[in-house]
Amino acid sequence: MKNRGFFLNKFDENVLYFNQAELMNKVVIFIAAAVLFMGFSGCSYVHYPRADEFAEKAKGATTVETLLNLTVMMETSAQASKEGKGKDQSLDDLHNQFHAFNNTLCCVEKAKRETPAYDLAVTHNKELWTIFKRIWKFRNTQPQRDDHLDLFITEIKELRATLELLK
Repeated sequence: MKNRGFFLNKFDENVLYFNQAELMNKVVIFIAAAVLFMGFSGCSYVHYPRADEFAEKAKGATTVETLLNLTVMMETSAQASKEGKGKDQSLDDLHNQFHAFNNTLCCVEKAKRETPAYDLAVTHNKELWTIFKRIWKFRNTQPQRDDHLDLFITEIKELRATLELLK
């Protein structure tokens, strides 16, 4: 039998053959799908490269203090984003700060993660994600953008009160 390419099962050469064209076709489709998935998945490190920078600026003595500092930064950015349009600098800062907050929330000490206050903080974080997605959807549309920013600020204040319980 003529060798049509490499085979996957070295014990039975007649079972699984790929010719080179089929193999390259599968590889190209896989790479294209991976690029599309990463490009359309919304937020990725490419979209919020400054999250680590904001986390470093907000660094406190404990993880909870860092989270509290990030909530202050997010509230300030949300206030500055009002009356804006599109992806302006303050909305981009809010986006990065929110990712920094989300990444830091996972790093809370284990003893504090087992408390009801932490569970409530996680719930507030999920609510903030829902609100932020609406802000992002309406980033070019007033007054919906400002309405959702007001809701975001209210939720941030509730989150900060919950985080105070974790101290």
